[in-house]
Amino acid sequence: MSSFLPDKSYFEVKKNGLSPFQNMVAYLGGSAFQTVGDNPVTAYRQFVQQFAKDANNMAVDPKVARQEANAVFKKNPIAASMSGLWPRLIGVLFKRVPKFGILLGYATLTGDSGDPGFAAATAASILSAPFINPVRMIEKQQRAFIKTTGVEKPVMEIFRESAAKNFKPLFRGTVPLMGHSLASATLGLVGQPRLQKWVQKEVGAHSNLGGSLTNFIASAAVSPIYVIVTNPLSRLEVIMQTNSIKGSSISVTSAVKEMMVDMNAFGIRGIFRGQGIGLLKAIVSLSLFHEGRMFLARQFKNHNISNGSFVPPK
Repeated sequence: MSSFLPDKSYFEVKKNGLSPFQNMVAYLGGSAFQTVGDNPVTAYRQFVQQFAKDANNMAVDPKVARQEANAVFKKNPIAASMSGLWPRLIGVLFKRVPKFGILLGYATLTGDSGDPGFAAATAASILSAPFINPVRMIEKQQRAFIKTTGVEKPVMEIFRESAAKNFKPLFRGTVPLMGHSLASATLGLVGQPRLQKWVQKEVGAHSNLGGSLTNFIASAAVSPIYVIVTNPLSRLEVIMQTNSIKGSSISVTSAVKEMMVDMNAFGIRGIFRGQGIGLLKAIVSLSLFHEGRMFLARQFKNHNISNGSFVPPK
């Protein structure tokens, strides 16, 4: 039984002032904080992308899609804002434990006790996708039919429909997710902390900017790049994951063709539906995540200093 328990070194404080266990908890806590805070923005973005087609399955102008999303929020503001929240919160464990575990574990195995690097982000993105995708599928399915039903779809109903097809529908959209996850890890988990350190060093030295403000500046700087890279991938996920589970699945190729039709009809706006709200979501999400992560990390580090398990370098 003991072979299933983590090695004691997992709980030993490293040179960064935290144990791998404390670092993992800080990442999970930051993710939970982010999930609750950005859920309304996440839901709205899905609606904007999902309502790209009308009842006749024809592409509509992005302005019309936004109006449809606004109508859903005005009709059921609480239900729309909170839709998909519970799967996302539960997904903090199902999604983040594999992703952060691989991310931080790779860094530990390679001897890097500081912030994870790009190689760790790549490994985490590819290997964690099968764990993450079912949660994202359930989250999107809960919101997919609010426009017609007025309420989110129950999780158990989603499971029953998936079980009838041997749970294969839960893995729709895995391929674009890998790309999305890679961009998220490299830009959000690796790039943002490094940029924040640069901002603190270069800008903070000539001003009184605190950690929270430099966090926001770094998030705002990374977010446009992140959104440009991930918005088309997010759109592919929405196309593949919001059609009825009872119906046929949509392949990556078919989803790409649908986006091309949208682009032919509405230009670049057809590809980048939800770009503006995506930028807001990225800034809010990254800021909330890193603010929560850094807060917990500081608490753990102060605890380690107080009990003598870590002595800060002079």
